[in-house]
Parts: sequence; structure tokens; C-alpha cells
Amino acid sequence: MEETVCQHFGRAATFTLYDLATGEVKVLENRSEHMGGVGTPPEQLQKENVNIVLAGGLGPKAIDMLNGYGIDVYVGASGTVQQTIESWKDGVLEKADRNNACRDHAH
Repeated sequence: MEETVCQHFGRAATFTLYDLATGEVKVLENRSEHMGGVGTPPEQLQKENVNIVLAGGLGPKAIDMLNGYGIDVYVGASGTVQQTIESWKDGVLEKADRNNACRDHAH
């Protein structure tokens, strides 16, 4: 929970999964094609039954893929994972869409 949130979603070394109901934390290694593996981060998170993604920033393709899996996406995350969760709970993070997607990653 004290890990710093990566500002580039697809290149994050790990994804911290947090269960709001139980407080359980699981750290998932990013094994996507961005990190020399197979598949994409949205596919990997969908397999873990993720409902919400909190990110510093991400491209429109990732937003579309996550939304297609029924995963809500929020941007503007910074600081630690714990601080990011608190920011989301406080309504500070913005729901992701094509207007606030990272323009450098429009692929």
C-alpha cells in the first residue's frame, strides 16, 4: 500500500489489487506484452475480476478495453497506493475518457 503509483499504466511493474470489502491486498506482476509477456494489462486485470482501475494516466485504447470489460477507470492518481485509494474515496480522481486520456499513447 506504500508503493508509489506508476504514472504510465501499461508499463507499471506491478498492479496492486485491493478488495474494498475485506481489505485484502494482492500484488500482481505485470506480465503483459508491454513487459515482454503476452496479452495486455486490461486483459490481465479482467482475469482477476477487477471492477475499478485507479491510474495516473493511460491511453484511450486501454480506457476503451477496460470499459469494454466493465471496469471503471479513474485518472489523476499520484503518491502511494493508499493515498490513491483515499483520493478516489474522496471523489478527487476523475473518471477516465478520451478527453483526459494520455495523448502520447493514442495507439
